[in-house]
Amino acid sequence: MSPRPLRIGITPLCDSAPLVVAARRGFFAEEGLDVSLSCEPSWANIRDKLAAGALDAAHMLAPMALASTLGVGPLELPVVTALSLGLGGNAITASLPLWQHMQELAPEAMARPATRGRALATVVAARRAAGAPQLRLATVFPVSMHSYELRFWLASAGIDPERDVRLLVVPPPRMVAELEAGAIDGFCVGEPWNSVAVLRGSGAMLITKHDLWNCAPEKVLGVTRAFAEQEDAAHRALLRALLRAARWCDVPENRPLIAHLLARHAGIEVPVEALVPCLTGELRVGPGPATRSLPEFHAFDRFAATFPWRSHAAWMLVQMLRWGHVEKSLDVRAATEAVYWTELHREVAAELGIPRPDADEKVEGVHAEPWTQASRSGPIELGADLLLDGSRFDPRHCTASLADYGIHAMRISLDELESAQRTRV
Repeated sequence: MSPRPLRIGITPLCDSAPLVVAARRGFFAEEGLDVSLSCEPSWANIRDKLAAGALDAAHMLAPMALASTLGVGPLELPVVTALSLGLGGNAITASLPLWQHMQELAPEAMARPATRGRALATVVAARRAAGAPQLRLATVFPVSMHSYELRFWLASAGIDPERDVRLLVVPPPRMVAELEAGAIDGFCVGEPWNSVAVLRGSGAMLITKHDLWNCAPEKVLGVTRAFAEQEDAAHRALLRALLRAARWCDVPENRPLIAHLLARHAGIEVPVEALVPCLTGELRVGPGPATRSLPEFHAFDRFAATFPWRSHAAWMLVQMLRWGHVEKSLDVRAATEAVYWTELHREVAAELGIPRPDADEKVEGVHAEPWTQASRSGPIELGADLLLDGSRFDPRHCTASLADYGIHAMRISLDELESAQRTRV
């Protein structure tokens, strides 16, 4: 199929599972591909090696694909995706000293994940009054769902991420060590690193990604636009293999097998016992025997998890604008269309007989339970999509979302965007 071997970058995380499964269970080979996986220590490595041509494709932070295309950061690299690698999988974890301080100052707020932001706000205020240093909270990359989820959570609790805490960047495999060394007080990262902190007795999960935004997007398969255009057959074969692998990953009895594959082939140097809970959705979350059952914590195929919804991309772009990561005029819809190749996904899914949505976007924050969407290819079960703060996100009206955050023409040309939206709706 491909005129040469393909090299795909991954980072040591549980949501690399579709790629590891496709490689180790033969899905790539069955599509005529010769694929090797390259385990990279950081997201910057992934970005830079894709730009240099050392990688042909990558397990990629979804906002990174958008940022690279827009030239946010040190380089401008047109990246496209026709495949989401799953939903969910992150959590926000606090060091045990911070967890205990929150318990002491706000025990009622600590009773439920949804209210723990208020407990953190109480600690932040108490530290400020005492003249103590600001809390240091880490995410994996400045433009990542982790960064925007942490900021979203902090802001919903009345904590200004830019002024009230210090935000740092730490590669995923280093998170627990930095927490244990006292270099950071908490982090937002993908699994298994939250579970590792809990199992080692150094941290406790405050809230999961699913609590912040039910069935929220996470990683994508990223390729350069040049690769997608010049090696279309190989790209489609990658998509077919990964669609099949994602289905295999969501068979419940396969989840323990995935843990063994990740422990051996994904550079995740932790015991299998630390991988199984997050993959099965039976999470240990804090000191003692406390657990949470979250069957939706990782979804690789269910709920149209592989479909690259442009509404997801629009939400990410609004967060980039909200936090000043994009400071130039931006046509949100044009940017999502350039990066998220929904029609290619539909074409490949149709070859495999997989139902696919007719629309490219949907309103987020509406459904408290799984729901069914009709499509020409068959009914599609979608997951709950509520956001923690009760807001709704309509990708057709991004300017309204930005106005809610107090962001106006200094970060986006509203007239330009409204005009672009009217011509496309």
